Amino acid sequence: MKVTQAIQSLNRNDGGTASYIQLLDTELIKYTSICVITLDTANPLPLNEQIDIISCRKSFPWAKGYSKELWEQIKDVQTSLFHGNGMWQYPIHALSKIAREKNIPYILSPHGMLEPWALQTGKFKKKLGLWLYQYEDLKQATCIHATAKSEADNIRALGLKNPIAIIPNGIDLSEYRVATDNTEKSQHTLLFLSRIHPKKGIEMLIEAWSKIEVSLKQNWKIRIIGNGEENYIESLNVYIHKLGLGEEISIEGPLFHDEKIKAFNEADLFVLPTYSENFGIVILEALASGVPVITTKGAPWEELELKKAGWWIEIGVDPLVEALNKALRLTNTERFKMGFNGRKLAEANYTIESVAKKMMDLYAWVSEKTLPPSFIQLYKH
Repeated sequence: MKVTQAIQSLNRNDGGTASYIQLLDTELIKYTSICVITLDTANPLPLNEQIDIISCRKSFPWAKGYSKELWEQIKDVQTSLFHGNGMWQYPIHALSKIAREKNIPYILSPHGMLEPWALQTGKFKKKLGLWLYQYEDLKQATCIHATAKSEADNIRALGLKNPIAIIPNGIDLSEYRVATDNTEKSQHTLLFLSRIHPKKGIEMLIEAWSKIEVSLKQNWKIRIIGNGEENYIESLNVYIHKLGLGEEISIEGPLFHDEKIKAFNEADLFVLPTYSENFGIVILEALASGVPVITTKGAPWEELELKKAGWWIEIGVDPLVEALNKALRLTNTERFKMGFNGRKLAEANYTIESVAKKMMDLYAWVSEKTLPPSFIQLYKH
């Protein structure tokens, strides 16, 4: 079997989908032949040397992503199936259209780009895109891949009747260490590590922190780490200083690989007060590092409560204040036990090995017409 994937970019600063492809394909190449077709980028993530990477130039520098070269490469490739990662982007549309022309099965992974919050951003353009090409590409896909049941439900809400494969993201657990239970630790770190974007609810975190009693938070610091637009980061810094929190909250640039893992390992609490996530890989990274998590019901992580690994709260400042008060009042040992529960959850359900095996089952079902795996959700009238 040969699988041909398409993605807009493998730029390391894009994070998210590009990082997912890097990790997943490193595992998939153990089972099948992989080709990745993408647009040129100045700072690409390295992929396994066994993976065939085809980087294509844009036809016009000013164009959003149109590439005649990419079209020709997809058209000429010999493959068992296609897999597009993303939405609204030229490489994904080109893959979908050529797959139909060549009668080759194809899978689309929206990676959260069909979530209600995402559809409200640039609403007019996305409505136009749905009407012009995107809905047809989705409608004709052999299967759509969702990372959680909530994402599958949102896909169904668009009227799509395709089979949906619910396969979570995964991580390489061997890269993540769990800190030891240091009951003598007196200085603590609350970590936010993600894209610095209005969707992530960072203003809520800043406001909630301003409402925590000084005596409760006096030994805590907040690290906000990630990529973001300069103007937005500046507005957050202005807000932080307006509330008199300049000594308690710092905003830092992105961290990668060992430095990122170190940040998780040094954290005592991870908070992602997001408005919308199709999965939230950073939550899984925190759990793998043995760090308790607070996140909202904008992310599909009910398991935090069920497994006593953190708090799954309503979106808003008041619920966040309540959760922070509970988390900060725990002893070091109590937080360590919650983190241990999170690590066990990651080990049980979210290793990249188990995710890759499910993806291979999906590929076999799509290309070889095997029996549908248990994670396939068929449309019910």
